[in-house]
Amino acid sequence: MGRFGESVGLWRPPGRPGPLALEGRYARLERLDPERHAGEVHGANAADDAIWDYLPYGPFASEAEWRAWAEGMAERDDPFFYAIRDRSTGRAGGVASFLRMAPEAGSIEVGHICLSPALQRTRAATEAMFLMMGWAFGAGYRRFEWKCDALNRPSRRAAERLGLSYEGTFRQAAVVKGRNRDTAWFAAIDKEWPELRSAFEAWLEPGNFDGEGRQMVALGALTAPVLATRDPTP
Repeated sequence: MGRFGESVGLWRPPGRPGPLALEGRYARLERLDPERHAGEVHGANAADDAIWDYLPYGPFASEAEWRAWAEGMAERDDPFFYAIRDRSTGRAGGVASFLRMAPEAGSIEVGHICLSPALQRTRAATEAMFLMMGWAFGAGYRRFEWKCDALNRPSRRAAERLGLSYEGTFRQAAVVKGRNRDTAWFAAIDKEWPELRSAFEAWLEPGNFDGEGRQMVALGALTAPVLATRDPTP
């Protein structure tokens, strides 16, 4: 092994996110607009307070409270928020953001993911993550991160299903809602993207679903060969 890391060659730091929309077959990501999205997103999320358990904010008792929070978020460029619209229903049912951007290192994170029960486990939800990952690597980022509470097993499983490798846990990394948070780190890197993109494209093909919408081949089966390490948490 050499004394130094490999050269990045002609790579140059990428720009920061800026698209007002990311379009897919099943999902459309729209730059967060509190006036436009508050009613739909809050309404979709109001029935299940558990979706806020691992987020540092929420639940919101009213649409006005959610809009006030969204107004503060929409003004920022880090995190850079999108509302997620399911094209099959035409309604926005969640949000996600790019954050902790470090263009000089080529690193970007996806986070603040909050999906309504109706949006969870849909093709639109998966494609939304695919669109964000595709934008990041297409823009020239070298590293796409996902971090979550180490106790949030659904989030950990989701990260690996999407093809992000477990890289370790930072102990006592934060205090959230008065509770300790150990943070589990996952990431994919640019050299893995071509294989991951092919996996997503194969999974999202209409022919991968039967007449009742059930998948024929699981995304996790397609992305598993790309994982650099396996998450040891059962």
